[in-house]
Amino acid sequence: MTAVAGLPGVGKTNWIRQQLTQQPTLYFSPATRIGIDQTRLAAEFPHMQFLADDQQAQLGSFLASGVNAYLELGYHLDLAQIAPILDTLNCHRVAIVPAGMQETSDWEEWADEMITGSSGAIDANSLWVANTTGHVIDPDSLEVFWYELTQGAYGTVSRAKGIFELVDGLSVYGDFVAGLQPQDFDELNLPRWLEGRPQRLSGIEVWGNQLDEAAIAQTFQDCCLSDAVIHHYQQQVKEILSQEAMV
Repeated sequence: MTAVAGLPGVGKTNWIRQQLTQQPTLYFSPATRIGIDQTRLAAEFPHMQFLADDQQAQLGSFLASGVNAYLELGYHLDLAQIAPILDTLNCHRVAIVPAGMQETSDWEEWADEMITGSSGAIDANSLWVANTTGHVIDPDSLEVFWYELTQGAYGTVSRAKGIFELVDGLSVYGDFVAGLQPQDFDELNLPRWLEGRPQRLSGIEVWGNQLDEAAIAQTFQDCCLSDAVIHHYQQQVKEILSQEAMV
């Protein structure tokens, strides 16, 4: 079992992705308010197994079965309190630290292995999280909302990530770290959802300073589509896909 810790946006989940093979693998991120990373990994690696917080007691039996397990520790968790639990699991501890970080002694004391991750600046005193499951947005509105969010319209954002359901039935992942080159949205390997509001997880997680949480929530809500509009576009997409299948 490998426990991975580090600052928000340093690249913990991406590092875990790079280690994954076709062997049986387990992923667990305790005390996570919304499972954005888990949903992304599940779409990319269908063979993986995942534990929820209420299944934590099953962790020992999974490890006994011989699976490779990755425990991703959020920055909000107290590593000193978790350390005794990790010791009982014979866990290899990996700390991912930002490139150029000057003070790493705390991480060195905790970790068995140090890895240099993203050099993005992580300076945040608040976290805003929203579960947006069932909400649908059109791509143009999402682009505008994401640009405003990450460029300071609602406070200084150091880190943002989210999964969004688009009007064409696709699900996309957005990722932003201050100081790094902006990235395009990645389409998740999930089937199109073309029957009403999607009943699969979507959500947003934002780290920053002086965040206007009410404005963020209201702006996103304003971008989302009504049932009638969602139905209209879903019918159009189904007709297009049906015509393409006949060609």
